[in-house]
Amino acid sequence: MGKYPIDQRIEDKKRGIGRQKYPYVVWALTIIMVGVFINELVVNTRAQGTPISFKPVVNPMLGPSESALINLGARFPPCMKVIQGLPLTTPIACLNDTANPPDRLCSIEDVCGFGGFHGGEPDQWFRFITAIFLHAGFIHIILNMLAQLTISAQIEREMGSAGFFITYFAAGIFGNVLGGNFSLVGAPSIGASGAIFGTVAVTWVDLFAHWKYQYRPGRKLAIMTVELLFGIALGYIPSHLGGLCMGLLVGTTLYPVISPTKRHKLIMWAFRLAAIPLAIVLFVVLIRNFYTSDPYAACSGCRYLSCIPTASNNHCQGTGMYFLL
Repeated sequence: MGKYPIDQRIEDKKRGIGRQKYPYVVWALTIIMVGVFINELVVNTRAQGTPISFKPVVNPMLGPSESALINLGARFPPCMKVIQGLPLTTPIACLNDTANPPDRLCSIEDVCGFGGFHGGEPDQWFRFITAIFLHAGFIHIILNMLAQLTISAQIEREMGSAGFFITYFAAGIFGNVLGGNFSLVGAPSIGASGAIFGTVAVTWVDLFAHWKYQYRPGRKLAIMTVELLFGIALGYIPSHLGGLCMGLLVGTTLYPVISPTKRHKLIMWAFRLAAIPLAIVLFVVLIRNFYTSDPYAACSGCRYLSCIPTASNNHCQGTGMYFLL
């Protein structure tokens, strides 16, 4: 029945009271991400003379150049594995390039940084993690931190810091894994959106598990559906979908659900027992696919999830390195 009577748990649930009062992990993550973003601006200032990249193209998010973001740890498959059609000798824009087309060219290894590839093949697997802490510009980080300090913070209060930490990073990393499989391989990706979508997914677990304790649940479902569709439509959709999917699985496993009946409790445990192996299988299969398979072989149309076809990007064909070359 829990640490205190179920009637009290239900009442606390209705009042929005969770396991803890303060979202310590969210606060820590936000401070770290703001610090990382300041460093991004410093790096771009040293390279191009301005914190915001205006040349060779304007960063619409008002932040550093793509080369700077790659150098700082963006998810960029050419830094993580050998990409067919993109040999390591492929020249791309250096961090200090401001010409269009680029006149200051560097090797992929130089732009990837972190000590390079040590004479071997690209192996910077950690970019599945570091990309979570980077943001494309002021607009990007402001929107993400607003969501993190509201939605994610409330989920941490309800779940507790330990469960939230696991859910947040499982969703963020899996979002990058899915995006690494099905986004354009030459397009760098960054941001905490996948992780934040994972915490948004937990609100869906809460809604359906505690349907009768919610205030006007049907109306809440409609609002959440619209918000979800709007959020998925923005940015790198594979990462968002990946974070959402993993957030549902891990959230189902770790979210503290109130079960007033034995039947409800059995149903929840059935979902949990199914969610754990499914989450593991998805991680294993997609990581293996990323490193061993053609990224578009399994889903040739998935490139369009993160690319709107236009003449300027060759209608999303090729690798996606349109702005780096």
